Amino acid sequence: MAGRGRGSEQGEDAGVGVSERSLFAIAPPVSLLPSPLVPGSGSQPQQADIPTKLPSPASGRIVRVRRQLGRVSWPRLRYSAATAAELELDRGIAFLLVPVCLAAGAIGYYSLAAEPDFAKPVAVVVLMAVCALVSRSWPKTHLGFMAALLCALGLLVAKVETWRVGTQMLGSEISTQVTGRVVSLDRMETGRIRLTIDVTSTARPKLRYAPERVRLSARDIPAEMTAGSLVTGYAKLLPPTGPVRPDSYDFSFDSYFAGIGGSGFFLGNPKLVSASNDEVPLTARLFSGIENAREAIADHIRATVGGAEGEIAAALIVGVRAGIPDEINEAMRRTGIYHIISISGLHMALVAGTIMGLLRGAFALFPDFSARRPVKKYAAAAALFSIAAYLVISGVVVAAERSFIMLAVMLIAVLFDRAALTMRNLAISAIAVIVVSPHEVVGPSFQMSFAATAALVGAYAGWADHHAGKARPPPPKRSLPGFLTRKFLLATGGLAMTSIIAGCATALFAIWHFQRVSPLSLFANLAVMPIVSLIVMPFAVLSSLAMPFGADGPFLYVMGKGLTAMIAISAWISERSPVDAVGLISQQSVLLVTIALVIATMATTWLRLAAVPFALAGLLTVSDTRAPDVLISEDARLVALPIGGGELAVSRARPNEFTVDNWKRALVSETIVVPEMFDKADGQFDIADAVNLPLGAPFYCTDGVCLARHPSGAIIAHVEDRKDTWKACGFADLIVVNDATGYDACHNPLVLVVTKRQLARKGSAAVFFDRQSATGPPTVSFAVDGPYRPWHEQRKFSREARGLPPYQKAEKPAAPAQ
Repeated sequence: MAGRGRGSEQGEDAGVGVSERSLFAIAPPVSLLPSPLVPGSGSQPQQADIPTKLPSPASGRIVRVRRQLGRVSWPRLRYSAATAAELELDRGIAFLLVPVCLAAGAIGYYSLAAEPDFAKPVAVVVLMAVCALVSRSWPKTHLGFMAALLCALGLLVAKVETWRVGTQMLGSEISTQVTGRVVSLDRMETGRIRLTIDVTSTARPKLRYAPERVRLSARDIPAEMTAGSLVTGYAKLLPPTGPVRPDSYDFSFDSYFAGIGGSGFFLGNPKLVSASNDEVPLTARLFSGIENAREAIADHIRATVGGAEGEIAAALIVGVRAGIPDEINEAMRRTGIYHIISISGLHMALVAGTIMGLLRGAFALFPDFSARRPVKKYAAAAALFSIAAYLVISGVVVAAERSFIMLAVMLIAVLFDRAALTMRNLAISAIAVIVVSPHEVVGPSFQMSFAATAALVGAYAGWADHHAGKARPPPPKRSLPGFLTRKFLLATGGLAMTSIIAGCATALFAIWHFQRVSPLSLFANLAVMPIVSLIVMPFAVLSSLAMPFGADGPFLYVMGKGLTAMIAISAWISERSPVDAVGLISQQSVLLVTIALVIATMATTWLRLAAVPFALAGLLTVSDTRAPDVLISEDARLVALPIGGGELAVSRARPNEFTVDNWKRALVSETIVVPEMFDKADGQFDIADAVNLPLGAPFYCTDGVCLARHPSGAIIAHVEDRKDTWKACGFADLIVVNDATGYDACHNPLVLVVTKRQLARKGSAAVFFDRQSATGPPTVSFAVDGPYRPWHEQRKFSREARGLPPYQKAEKPAAPAQ
C-alpha cells in the first residue's frame, strides 16, 4: 500500500513512514526555493520583519495570503515546477506513466483512418529508439523521446495483435450445414442454449471462406453434449454486426478480437457426431476440461441454490452470467451495483482475504508451529494459488486479469519480504494487459476498471499522507455500544467514500459507453456491499472449499439468502430510481477528464493541481456535442427520430429491442411510438398529406411508404421498394430506401437519399438537419465511413453491399402432365 510520507509536508527528505515512491527517491537538496503555490513553504522572515504589534488572526491570514501572492513570479514558478517535476521522477512517476504511453499508442492505432503496414510502425519505433539513445545526455529531451518510443511501441503491439488474430469473418448471410467442436455452451435466460463452435467443415453449400469459430444458439441440445463434443446441424449464419449508431460500440471489432467470425442459430437441434478423442489437440482437451468443470459447478450451484439466486451465485463463483434474468440485470445496472456480478478486484481481494484469514486462524491454534515457521508466507502462497484457480475457473476477463496481477504482485512481495507497492502494482497489471490484449484499451471494462482502481489508490494514499506524522491523542475509553457505533460509522463512511470516489472516476466513461448513470448508486452500494462482503463472498469461498467433499450445501444456502436480500434491495431502489439515460457526451470531454485523472492519481507534489484545469475543461465540454436528428440501422430496416416529449418514433411495429434501447438512451427518450398503418383504399391518409403533418408527427404508413415529420419541420420517408422512392421526392427531406438495388431517384441536392447498399457498406447512419436554414440539405454521418480496417473488411462481400437483392431459391419446374 502507499505508505505514509507520500507527498508529505514534513520536508521532502523526511523519514516519517515509507512511501511507495520515496523508496526509490534520490534525496533532494536540503535548500530549495519555496513553491509559489504552497502556503507556508517560504523561508522564515527576518527579525526586522516581525511586527511589534501582534495582528488579529483574520488580518494575519490576509497578510500571509498577500505575501504568498507577492512572491508568485514566472521565474519562481518555473523553478518550483522544475523542482517538483524532478521530485516526481525521483519517486518513480516515470514508471507509472509507462502504461499510459502504451495505451495512448494503442488508442492511436485503433483511431487511424486506414490500416498501416508493418513497415511504418516498425520504422517509427526504430527511429524513436535511436533518438532516445542519442539524447541520453539531455534528460528532458531523453524523457520526451522515451515517451514517444513507448507510444510507438503501443501502436506496434496493437498492430501485431491485429495481425496475429487475423479472424476470418463471414461476409454475407447464408444457411449451411455446420460441423464443429463445441468450445463452450451457455444456458440463456430465455431457455435457449448458446454454443461457441470451432468449425471443422461446412456443406450444402460448402463455404469457400468459412469462419474458424462461430457462435450459434439452439432451442435444445442432447443431454450428453459438453465442451469438446463434435456436433453438426443446419444453421443460419450471420456476419458480425457493426455499431448500432455512429461512435457507439463496434460489435464487429469485439468479434474480430474474440475470434468469432459469425453468429446465428440452428434451424433444428444440433446432433452429436462420434469422433475419436485422439484427434483433439492437447490444448483443446485442456480448455474443454476446464469449461466442462465450470459448467458442472454452475449446474450444481443452480440446483442447490435455485432461482435467480442460483444464477447469480454461479456468476460469482464460475463467471457464468448468461442465465441471470433480464429484469435483475437491469435493476442492478440502474442502481449501480452490476459491478458485483463482474468478477474483479472486489472478488479477488475477498477470496484472497478469506483464504489468508482462515489459514492464519488455523495456524494460530498451533502456537509452537507458528512461532517457528513463516505462517504468513504459507497463507500468502495459498492465497496466490487460490486466486489463480479462481481466475481460471471464472473465465479470464480484463477486470479479473488486472486484479489477479495486482494481488499476485502483492502476495509475491510478501513471500520475499518486500514492500507491496500498490500504484506500481496497478502499473504492472496495466502493462501486462496492454501487451497481451491491447484491444481491451478501447473497451469499457479496461477503462472503468483501471480508472476506479487508480482513483481509489490515489485517494487513500493521499489520505494516508495527510495524516502521516501527525500526533494523535490516545482514543478515549468508550463503552461497548459506543465502540461498536464508532466502528460502524467508520466502516459506513469508508464504504461511502469508496463508492463516491469510484463512481466519480468512472461516471464519464459509463456515460460515454452506455449513455446512462446510476443516480442512487451510493445508497445501493451502502446497502448491498456489507451483505456481499460479509455474507455472499466469504460463504462462496467456503462453499468452494467444501464442494469437493460434498459439504457445500449449508454454505450455499447462506450465500443464497444473502443474494435474496441483495436482489430485493436492488429491485426496491431500482423502482425509485429516476430515469438514468443522459444522452451523448463529447469525446474531448472524456479525453480531458482522463488526463486529469492520470495527473491527480499519479502526482505526489503540488503538480497534482495541474489536474484542475483539465477536469474543469472536461466538465465544461461535456455537452459540446449534438444529438442526431434521425438514426438509421445498418440493415435499413429501422429509422427513428425524437419527436419531443421524451418520445422516439420508429418506422417498424416490432423494432429490434437492443437497437432501440441504445437509441433511447442516446436521444434521452423514454417511450417508443410505433407507426400507424393505413390502407390506401380507406383514404384516411395519403402520401400527399405528408406536407400537412404537424411538427413531431410519428410515422404513418401507406402504399409502401412510411412518413414522419421532425420537430424542425423536416419530413422523413422510409421506403421498402425502390420503385416507390419517387413518391416522396416532391416533399421529403430524407428518404431511406430498404432495397439493395435502390438508388437516388430524386436527383435533387436538397433531398438526402440513403440506400440499403450505402448502409451495408458504411454501417448505421446519423442524420442532422440544418438548424440555420429550413431549406438546407441534411447531412449524414456513417459508422464505418472510410477505408476498411481488418474488422470491417467483410462488409464489402455481402449481397447488399454489392447491390444485389436477397437470395431466393429457384423454383422447381412443374412436373409434366401425364
